[in-house]
Amino acid sequence: MLSEKVTCNSHGQDSSYFLGWEEYEKNPYDEFKNPNGIIQMGLAENQLSFDLLQSWLEKNPQAMAFRNYNNQSIFKDLALFQDYHGLPAFKNALVKFMSEIRGGSISFNPNNLVLTAGATSANETLTFCLANPGDAFLLPTPYYPGFDRDLKWRTGAEIVPIQCSSINGFRITKSALEDAYKQAEKQNLKVKGVLVRNTSNPLGTSLSLHELDLLVNFISSRNIHLVSDEIYSGTVFSSPSFISIMEVLKNKNLTNTDIAKRVHIVYSLSKDLGLPGFRIGAIYSNDERVVSAATKMSSFGLVSSQTQHLLSEILSDQNFTKTYLSENRRRLKERHEMLVSGLKKSGIGCLPSNSGLFCWVDMRHLLSSNTFEGEMELWKMIVYQVGLNISPGSSCHCSEPGWFRACFANMSEQTLDHAMQRVKSFVDSMAKQNNQSRHQKLMNRNSRRTKSLPKWVFELSFHQQEIVANER
Repeated sequence: MLSEKVTCNSHGQDSSYFLGWEEYEKNPYDEFKNPNGIIQMGLAENQLSFDLLQSWLEKNPQAMAFRNYNNQSIFKDLALFQDYHGLPAFKNALVKFMSEIRGGSISFNPNNLVLTAGATSANETLTFCLANPGDAFLLPTPYYPGFDRDLKWRTGAEIVPIQCSSINGFRITKSALEDAYKQAEKQNLKVKGVLVRNTSNPLGTSLSLHELDLLVNFISSRNIHLVSDEIYSGTVFSSPSFISIMEVLKNKNLTNTDIAKRVHIVYSLSKDLGLPGFRIGAIYSNDERVVSAATKMSSFGLVSSQTQHLLSEILSDQNFTKTYLSENRRRLKERHEMLVSGLKKSGIGCLPSNSGLFCWVDMRHLLSSNTFEGEMELWKMIVYQVGLNISPGSSCHCSEPGWFRACFANMSEQTLDHAMQRVKSFVDSMAKQNNQSRHQKLMNRNSRRTKSLPKWVFELSFHQQEIVANER
């Protein structure tokens, strides 16, 4: 007697992406309490710069005490604040921070900003605003597994993949966009937009100017929307630098056009500041109708006024934000290089990347067969034998088996080093087993060949040995 929403299986919780988390939670690694446990490398959290935030809090205790700079209590004001438009001070600070991440090349209007309880809520709210049940969004593969939940589960929308390939580093192409659109038409789906995550999760690459131009031209010709999820924009730690979709609109002189009204940004502080538990997300849109509707919907998932106040204090300190962004990028780059070099020692490569909290790891050469069954077989060995939870490419809808996402910013340097030691031992063990297997096959083949020889060959061979012995 329950609703279809309860009984359906469209949440995606049975994906290997989430199953890996469940296995980790049953047996979590701890250096002292459980050294043989599973190391969590499937969680894209940024834990590298907490000390910077904690240091700021220690120097600015009035922010946590809910007091202003005159030491007057503002607790009552915050406790009674219920306006779902959000605290003006926080929205002003947030748009300035977004602009700072983009090098000040563009500015954002706080009136176009809608606060949500994280990026998950922002993406779902935008989907409700832009699509009806049964309408579709095109997403480039591989994509974040949670999008199956965020965009589809409650909204009734559909996802049609834009198939990208390792041949060009999984870059978006015009032909891939057109093929996805045609595929949606074959399925009798009305395409309402394209959604991209820039930078990509799981690839760890930011979109190129060429790709962004393609996207703008495509949505313009098809008269559809473009959602640019930019929650990793502050994690770009090496060239090429991050380019926001808003910069592209500005450079094309499209800022005040109908096209700009069909371009929307999703942002969050979960990755750039490493605060997923604070549930701070945002929608930025130039369409007043979208802003109005999304603001009303946000009442189902508001950001607490206390959280808004604290973050407005932190983000308003421009000396801190400048230092934080620079140092956080340096630490991410250092940790990224540690993962890449550690895997390289085991003969494992990664897709070249410049951002994010993870690497897209190429383990195709370790597959028992070039199939998704072979990928799942390898994934289970890595989870249960090696003790690492990484995300298989199939959970990200990758069209090629053998790719995996491995996170590097949610653990200590010592834990990552230990994870790399486990990988090395596993790969060495596989190589030894393969060599033994090949040797055994060769021995069996020679044995079968010997048994198949006629009797006179053995007699002749024995006779020749006697002649050689007599000659000596």
